[in-house]
Amino acid sequence: MRHPGLAALCVLSLLAPLLAQAEGPCVSDALNQRVCLAQPAQRVVSLSPGATELLFSAGAGARVVAVSAWSDHPPEAADLPQVGDSNRLDLEAIVSLAPELVVAWVDGNSRSQLERLSGLGIPVFWLAPRTFGYIAAAVSDLALLTGSPELGYERAEAFRAEMATLQAQYADARPVKVFYQIWDQPLMTVNRDELISKAITLCGGVNVFGELPRLVPRISREAVLEANPEAIITAGSADDRQWLEAWREFPGLAAVAAGNLFLEPPDLLARPTLRMADGARHLCQTLEQARANL
Repeated sequence: MRHPGLAALCVLSLLAPLLAQAEGPCVSDALNQRVCLAQPAQRVVSLSPGATELLFSAGAGARVVAVSAWSDHPPEAADLPQVGDSNRLDLEAIVSLAPELVVAWVDGNSRSQLERLSGLGIPVFWLAPRTFGYIAAAVSDLALLTGSPELGYERAEAFRAEMATLQAQYADARPVKVFYQIWDQPLMTVNRDELISKAITLCGGVNVFGELPRLVPRISREAVLEANPEAIITAGSADDRQWLEAWREFPGLAAVAAGNLFLEPPDLLARPTLRMADGARHLCQTLEQARANL
């Protein structure tokens, strides 16, 4: 008996020339590659939690047949079959599902593995959100590729409008020097190119480590003391508050003296999806509280 995955491999190999001539929806991905389909995809595999969330936002949730590990939003995504994580994908399982579109993440998925899928004629759409505008565009593109262009456009425009409103609201706000802590041991933060930092800027904050060259740099406690932030922020549940409490050992820090140690909701800023609008709104309110405390 032939394995269904191997059978699918053979079929897709025969279909590859036909798929290459597709004249349906066509968009460019984060690698500047044109992704063209003969018709909107009805079977989609998502290879990152962020991609999964964006697909559901684009109205394609019912067409997602498998996801990567940690795809837990919206809740129904957690019930879908999983085909691996960023470290290792089960290519045979993916092929056996006969996907009409695979959505990958530039910063998380293996290009060599995905090239094998592309070589079989499976269209791969790469995502690399670096700006709020890109998030909106990604929703529109995914909606077009999966047959819900009107819904995707509507949700993308609503996201753009929300972010523009926040930007206008806090354009003249008093700057607040912010240290955003994403890990404790080793101590880690984000630079200005990371979307969390862009949200800080949107809210009138100044990322004290924004100029560092790496997207997620490691830093020392001495560097934080020297930067003397006016607010220290991290994300997590109440159990994660010990990261903030540890800074009380340094009462000379402006953030500690002002009581500006804040815990943000853990998921709203962690993934570059439409929920970043909610995360940014909450962060802006946090920085307003920080200003009031100074």
